[in-house]
Amino acid sequence: MNRLTRSGLIAVVFAGLVFGAATQTAWAKTYEHGHTIWFGNDTLTSDDVVNGDLTIIFGDATCDGATITGDVRTYFGHFESLNGCDVGGELQNLAPAAFMALPFSGLDASDRMLIEQNRHVFRHLAWAVVVLFAFLLFPLRVRVALERVEQHPGLSAAVGTLAAVAVVPLAILLLLSVIGIPLIVVEFAALLACLWIGHAAVSVLIGRRLFELLRPHTTPSPLGALLLGLLVVVAGELLPVFGWVVMLLVGLIGLGGAILGFVREAAFTHAQPLAAGVPPGVPPGGAPMRSA
Repeated sequence: MNRLTRSGLIAVVFAGLVFGAATQTAWAKTYEHGHTIWFGNDTLTSDDVVNGDLTIIFGDATCDGATITGDVRTYFGHFESLNGCDVGGELQNLAPAAFMALPFSGLDASDRMLIEQNRHVFRHLAWAVVVLFAFLLFPLRVRVALERVEQHPGLSAAVGTLAAVAVVPLAILLLLSVIGIPLIVVEFAALLACLWIGHAAVSVLIGRRLFELLRPHTTPSPLGALLLGLLVVVAGELLPVFGWVVMLLVGLIGLGGAILGFVREAAFTHAQPLAAGVPPGVPPGGAPMRSA
């Protein structure tokens, strides 16, 4: 019995050693294309190998004797090196300010050059995103501005041009006065709001007209017309020679339409019947016909 018990214990110990070695081998990880930790914690042991960069985003990582062939970048995270952790590259701990200033720091030189060359494209796309937010926040203002642009495009362009010319002189007058200095911020905030609302109105109009040409029997939704119009406007603004013309027309007409949206339509339409010699309240075509 003693010999049998001794043999059983030896077998159990041997099986444990084999299982422990197999488990340790199974736990060893090799990351061939780098490793990224998102919103969590991870520990790299001595048998782990990261062939590439280790990126930590809103998380914590502990390198306990592991091998990292590339750089270690932490974005709003923490990295701890223990027991001879081998890092082949550099340690880059980006603070929140640095993270906002270097959004493309993880890209190589060719990618950064491509982004630099297309910076103006990203600016137009960013402006389109802001216009989309303005449409979602002020749908009533956009609808009224759309009506003004659609019914009075010439007047909208004239008012937009006058407003663009008067921005700087008005700011100078406010600057010369003591109590008017805080109003300069209000002036430019109102200008930006009108530009965004007017741009959304013009984009909706362009998208609706284009959609009606493509599918005459279908009426697009306002959001669909806006997205289609923004696509057309951005493409027009990116033209090599006439892009600034498209930008100027959309900006001035949209600005004028947004400003006219805050004015009652009767304030600038009642003068037309009087000029034609028609009494107020009577349509230009005469009194409506009535049945006998």
